[in-house]
Amino acid sequence: MYSVFELFKIGIGPSSSHTVGPMRAARAFLLDLEKRPEWGHLGSLTVELYGSLALTGRGHGTDKAILLGLEGEDPAEIDPDTIPERLERIRREGTIRLLGVREIPFSETQHLIFHGDALLPRHSNGMRFSAFGSDLANPFTRDFYSIGGGFILRAEDPDPGAGGSLPEAPYPYRSAAELLALTRRHALSIPELVRANECSVQPAAAVERGLDRLWQAFQSCVERGLSTEGSLPGGLKVVRRAPRLYQKLRQNPASDGFDIMDWVNAYALAVNEENAAGGRVVTAPTNGAAGIVPAVLHYYRHHVKGADEAGIHRFLLAAGGICILYKINASISGAEMGCQGEVGVACSMAAAGLTAALGGTDAQIEHAAEIGMEHNLGLTCDPVGGLVQIPCIERNAIGAIKAINAQRLACGGSGEHRVSLDQVIQTMRQTGLDMQSQYKETSRGGLAVNVVEC
Repeated sequence: MYSVFELFKIGIGPSSSHTVGPMRAARAFLLDLEKRPEWGHLGSLTVELYGSLALTGRGHGTDKAILLGLEGEDPAEIDPDTIPERLERIRREGTIRLLGVREIPFSETQHLIFHGDALLPRHSNGMRFSAFGSDLANPFTRDFYSIGGGFILRAEDPDPGAGGSLPEAPYPYRSAAELLALTRRHALSIPELVRANECSVQPAAAVERGLDRLWQAFQSCVERGLSTEGSLPGGLKVVRRAPRLYQKLRQNPASDGFDIMDWVNAYALAVNEENAAGGRVVTAPTNGAAGIVPAVLHYYRHHVKGADEAGIHRFLLAAGGICILYKINASISGAEMGCQGEVGVACSMAAAGLTAALGGTDAQIEHAAEIGMEHNLGLTCDPVGGLVQIPCIERNAIGAIKAINAQRLACGGSGEHRVSLDQVIQTMRQTGLDMQSQYKETSRGGLAVNVVEC
């Protein structure tokens, strides 16, 4: 089983697959290399990017992430404010400090190569790292894949659906039907069952602290996004809208019947504007969809009577438990599934989480998750200019509103419904496989080619 804390990762923007994953892969390659004899006489190193990483990598910050990962940085620990100075130093000096201790020459034009017309065999987000010693003919080479949500895969690793960090979980499940059967058999709610699985590797108090840390990270990101004005980097000149909307709401509280929608919009915009600026966010389950879960969580905490910390924990556990199903049976990678694998999954997670927080039944939680995905099926990933800005930022606001409505629809019934979550996940997977590559994070179709960059 996967852990909730594998799916919710604290990292930096703008992309979990193109920023967080490549940074982790670069660091992991060097940690592997450090154990080998080649480390002692290393002279140069090249990194080659393939597929979606090559096509949209510059707009998604993949080049920057690789440089920082080679210097030993971890996306969960790096201070975003130090990044510009670090990158300027690497480029000015023409050297890189591998794992922070071993300096070698490094030129991006020579040593960081983008192969937009080629793919590695297992995933569109492929990377090849090669370390050269005195014998340039026999480098130490390893292939890595960034498979969505900040997860990375070595070429020799097994299928990513094989499992995560909970090998002895007491209640393993691979489908929603199995999950619901387990809750009935053991008289547990979905959040309780997910919590029990988490407690198979750490004490209950540690699980609670981990959930609190996630909630604090969500709050910090929203606060920064609501207070930081200006334009986003990258050339599209997108102006941050969350601060202005926030000030308007504070000055005119409850001005009309749609003020709650405006608050949810503000929360979601705040997170994804922070993400687009390279700030600290939480993969939920990806960076491109990072605003939906925190926006709906903030809606619950600040706009629902009776909301409490226990409800926040139920929300996160249920949302993570549903995400596991997508991770096992489909994908959370926009390069594989289109945006249905990012915003669609986040909407499904948030709908399930909100239903759990509000005390819905397990059947209603499953129904809310199903509604959340059913009405995102076929959603394409076509970022303008290869940047996680248009349509990504607004799409999170729309996804958050959809999630709340999915909860309301599900809780308006008994939980019985015609289309199951398992059927929707299978449909989502097949739709992603059928979707043409230009609509899967390549910026070669859709809005990416029909909107003129200014």
